[in-house]
Amino acid sequence: MTKDITEELELLIRSRYGLIILDTVEDDRAEVMLRQIASQLSLHYYSWSRSKGLRRGMGAMQPAVDVGDQPAMDPASALALADREGSGIFHFDGLDEHFGDPLVVSLLRDVVVGFARRRGAVVITGTDVRLPEKLRVHATTRRLPPLQFEDYRSLFERCVRENAARLNLRVELSKSEAEQLVNNLMGLTLVEAERVITKLIMDDGAITKDDITHVISAKRQAVEQDGLLEYHRSPEDLGSVAGLVGLKTWLAKRRAMVSDPVAATAFGLSFPKGVLLLGVPGCGKSLCAKAVAREWGLPLLKLDPANLYDKYVGNSEKNFKRAMQMAERVAPIVLWIDELEKAFSGGAGEDDGGVSRRVFGTFLSWLQDRKGDVFVVATSNDVAKLPPEFIRKGRFDEVFFVDLPRPESRSAIFQIHLKKRKQDPVSFDLPALVVATEGFSGAEIEEAIVSGLYSAFSGKTTLTSEILLREIDNTRPLSQTMSERLDDLREWAKARTVSAD
Repeated sequence: MTKDITEELELLIRSRYGLIILDTVEDDRAEVMLRQIASQLSLHYYSWSRSKGLRRGMGAMQPAVDVGDQPAMDPASALALADREGSGIFHFDGLDEHFGDPLVVSLLRDVVVGFARRRGAVVITGTDVRLPEKLRVHATTRRLPPLQFEDYRSLFERCVRENAARLNLRVELSKSEAEQLVNNLMGLTLVEAERVITKLIMDDGAITKDDITHVISAKRQAVEQDGLLEYHRSPEDLGSVAGLVGLKTWLAKRRAMVSDPVAATAFGLSFPKGVLLLGVPGCGKSLCAKAVAREWGLPLLKLDPANLYDKYVGNSEKNFKRAMQMAERVAPIVLWIDELEKAFSGGAGEDDGGVSRRVFGTFLSWLQDRKGDVFVVATSNDVAKLPPEFIRKGRFDEVFFVDLPRPESRSAIFQIHLKKRKQDPVSFDLPALVVATEGFSGAEIEEAIVSGLYSAFSGKTTLTSEILLREIDNTRPLSQTMSERLDDLREWAKARTVSAD
């Protein structure tokens, strides 16, 4: 992939494209690539940043290009010098921050136009670079593709080899565990990944299975700094989810791909896209999203639409694009979008000036064409508010319907939540409790247990089946208060979804 983009950029420069926008957050990687291209084309390489000014060559000791007796620190002076220097590849990192200055824009245009009669190009690196109108006709944009698994494996092996030569380093990983650790490095820059590996080694002089989760934690800081996606830790795996056998079986088959991505890719498989979980509120849809991430050993990120929408025109769409770029960057991950209908229920109307419609369209395109290994788990309680485009195959691998728990599932729910609250399930009349909670969701059963514990504690007694049965009798479940709506939901799902049970 890196070879392909290098060859493409070289061809663009040879074809007299004077202004190239390279969309990337990896400025160091772009610099290495551009220097290599300059060497192949027998051109000088120049780089500019706000802190170092314009310099010829690469590295900390590269000489500054001076204007008078001062280095060209400001962009206008740097561009004037670039015009004077003539041929070469001029790499400007973050120049778009200065496009509000008409002088910078005018000087950049002069330099770019000059490459029609001399060799070279101006390459601007950054993310979401917006060009002024007078520059767009001269520019072409390319995105630096993500690093591949082999890039990270080579880095990991090099770090281990170099540190083993001077430390008594222990590597206690099976082949599959080593591949899982390397897989979790994906999304970090090579510089970031090397720091993470070195820290793991220096921490205890060993790399073990436990370090797989430490690598996941290393991604958390990048996610939290951006502020658009929320990083979640899930303490529970799919064993904590009662019932939903059909969904669990489906997920188990795809776990093998996540655990051994190299073999799966060689077999012809690609990373799964995700699932849409429709159904009754409180029946474990959100819990499944959290449990999948824990079961697969992947980071769990949550997309909260409230973090996306902004009062300024265009900012909501920009925020969504940034969020998806972040998700792809730190992939492989599980991306959880809870209550999908609340994010895009305005998609069919114009009450918000069309913002929801535009973000919805962008989201559909991303679901179809996303590049990173992002497994999306989206949930919805109200299918009537969900745009029909979500249901079409290609957006998600499968659409599951999660109904109220069956008797065996309700029994398992009681056992899970009683144990969770330090109660012995054997001490309770589970068959009677299961019968009494016909039509209850998992969340309603949990709440009955919590209410029973409060009653027992306030009465200075232990929790009993009788106390739980009283709490259950005082509860009016959704299956009674919203029976018509649930019947309509089941009827709609019958021919359009797969049962999660």
